[in-house]
Amino acid sequence: MFGIPDPSIWIGYLLALGFTLACMGYGLLNWNNGMEEEQDGS
Repeated sequence: MFGIPDPSIWIGYLLALGFTLACMGYGLLNWNNGMEEEQDGS
């Protein structure tokens, strides 16, 4: 597939893509969490 014969390389690519998507999903779900308090700037 795509000239890459070794399955371990495919596993590495798929894991990197999967973790990237998981981190993006986690960031979107927790975008504004923890911002309930107003900061007065001091």
